[in-house]
Amino acid sequence: MREFLTASRNKLRSYINRNKKMSEKNLLVELFVEELPPKALNKLDEAFSSVLFESLKAQGLSAENAVVTAYASPRRLAVHATHILEVAPDKTSIQKLMPVSVGLDTHGNATPALIKRLNGMGLDETAVSRLTKQMDGKSEALFLEVIQQGAVLNDGLQKAMEEAIQKLPIPKVMTYQLADGWSSVNFVRPAHGLVALHGENIVAISVLGLTAGNQTQGHRFEAAKMPVILKNADSYAAQLKTEGAVIASFAERRAEIERQLNAAATKQGLTPIEDDALLDEVTALVERPNVLLGQFEEIYLEVPQECLILTMKANQKYFPLLDNDGKLTNKFLIVSNISPADPSAVIGGNERVVRPRLADAKFFFDQDRKKTLESRISSLDKVVYHNKLGSQGERTQRVCAIAKAIGEQLGGKALADKADFAAKLAKTDLLTDMVGEFPELQGIMGRYYAQHEGWEDDVAFAIEDHYKPRFAGDDLPRNQVGIAVALADKLETLVGLFSIGEKPTGDKDPFALRRQALGIIRMLIESKLPLPFETLIQNVLSEFSNESGNNTSTIQAIKAFCFDRLSVNLRDQGATPQDVDAVLSLDPAILSEVPQRLAAVSTFSELAEAPALAAANKRISNILKKAEGEVKAEVNTNLLQEPAEIALNTALSLVKPEADKLFESGDYTASLSALAALKAPVDDFFDNVMVNADDPALKANRLGLLATLHQTMNRVADLSKLAG
Repeated sequence: MREFLTASRNKLRSYINRNKKMSEKNLLVELFVEELPPKALNKLDEAFSSVLFESLKAQGLSAENAVVTAYASPRRLAVHATHILEVAPDKTSIQKLMPVSVGLDTHGNATPALIKRLNGMGLDETAVSRLTKQMDGKSEALFLEVIQQGAVLNDGLQKAMEEAIQKLPIPKVMTYQLADGWSSVNFVRPAHGLVALHGENIVAISVLGLTAGNQTQGHRFEAAKMPVILKNADSYAAQLKTEGAVIASFAERRAEIERQLNAAATKQGLTPIEDDALLDEVTALVERPNVLLGQFEEIYLEVPQECLILTMKANQKYFPLLDNDGKLTNKFLIVSNISPADPSAVIGGNERVVRPRLADAKFFFDQDRKKTLESRISSLDKVVYHNKLGSQGERTQRVCAIAKAIGEQLGGKALADKADFAAKLAKTDLLTDMVGEFPELQGIMGRYYAQHEGWEDDVAFAIEDHYKPRFAGDDLPRNQVGIAVALADKLETLVGLFSIGEKPTGDKDPFALRRQALGIIRMLIESKLPLPFETLIQNVLSEFSNESGNNTSTIQAIKAFCFDRLSVNLRDQGATPQDVDAVLSLDPAILSEVPQRLAAVSTFSELAEAPALAAANKRISNILKKAEGEVKAEVNTNLLQEPAEIALNTALSLVKPEADKLFESGDYTASLSALAALKAPVDDFFDNVMVNADDPALKANRLGLLATLHQTMNRVADLSKLAG
């Protein structure tokens, strides 16, 4: 009887699964809303599609070969997923109930405890026949095969939609009333339509006060049909394009805009400015892109092109056009959301809108040049920098002193004087009208105004470049004056804020000190500056009259912070953690040597002798740490007794001078490679010599030999860090 029931259940399950396979169709879900925030559209799109699909997948409603496609336009978020099941397959699991001795009495009948457990699972006494006995440890236990019914698409999609909406990375939530006038919901923008199609069938779900249907809206003005009635899940993109005049795919729409931009620019013999962020934003603003050509009066080209480009991009979302030399022209491209037969009105309207913006920029530029940068220096005293660190004027004085000292070390008095003067002018453009309107132009406008006033290019470019590098991958300052001022500016910020306890914590870094530290490190290393890092920090700290706490602890905290950033940066560039740790553990004074040391360690690690030498070095480090008192790196040859220690000392006397000479010449790779000759005598020493001899003099001499060896091996890097 039991075998018959099992066979019947298997046949029934097979029949159900065959029917479920037949109900596998493609799914489309769309939320139709008011205009979404353009800068957030891509993130909203990715989150909506991924969370919704992962929820369906977790519920067993998607086949293994399912493919997801996300759609996003200014007024819609949509997801198309292939191979979605109407009903998920049932899941079978074996569940342990209780020991046989507890569940069955001596006659094999179910005990009250077992019946209660079955009732709690929604089963009656007939389920006893389905129980099996299996060994569980040292005793038998009762097990039951439990069939968990698969999720139904209506319920599963409802759950997935609610989860996707809840997890959307909404920058700012809106609260709005529903059509009934009483209820209200929270969402990124008011939602007006919901589509949910499984094949051609509507899936009955409801979110944000909307009930799913098969209708959506096309372009506000150019749709051929209104509404667009979707035939099935697969016709969505095609119907929106032909009937709704909307390119639903963000990627397709972006590619179309890029194609039109390049075509329009090529026709003029010009090049559109490259800006991926602007391209993404414009893609999120239009549903049916149409690129048009506009232009403005050439008189505005007298204004620095950075100002004009910024105002056109930031305020109007235009694409400025550049000539073959990269210079701005008086032509620009407009990405319109409509395609009229006669575009002149659209072009004229955009030209009228941009003209006042350009006129403002010209006015600011003309007004700013009436006052010299030097005349603005005293006004920096009125600008607050930090309540514990004083005004921008006081900060400028510190930066000048630091820049002058760095300039003196790098290039003598001539460089020091230029660095001092450039530092005095570096922040003055913060007080100009142009930078007040466009803060992104700080430094750039200072350079233009300095050139207008006739200052040398070294000084002018240093004013612009002292903010560099501003981000990962950014260029370094283009001359030595710029390097000195940029280094001084970043060091003043980092050291000053650390001195008053303003350190980054966790993910919080309000003063961007991690970026400042990385900028300092990059300049020291990539410009190969021979400046001892700790001394540099000490000198900068001395410029602060209000530093609090222990200077030594502040210096060590800054060094640790910077070395941590350096470690991360080196690993990001492909160096192994062990190699980085080996180099930085020695606390190198000159950071510009770090890449060469790292390359040397990497080469050394490939030597056959490297593992044994690294292990021996680690062993030596441990021995020396445990030794009582100070161990001097000195060897009395008269106290050498064992052949192995004599051989090691002989080998060391040959290798050490050569390795030291190569190290001093900067050939770190060859210096480390020379150590390979020590492997055999080192191995022989540890196999045959007792370091902790009973004779104190003998013991001290052997420790001195190991200390000499340790000193020789660890000049480039701490090789013990390479040991497994």
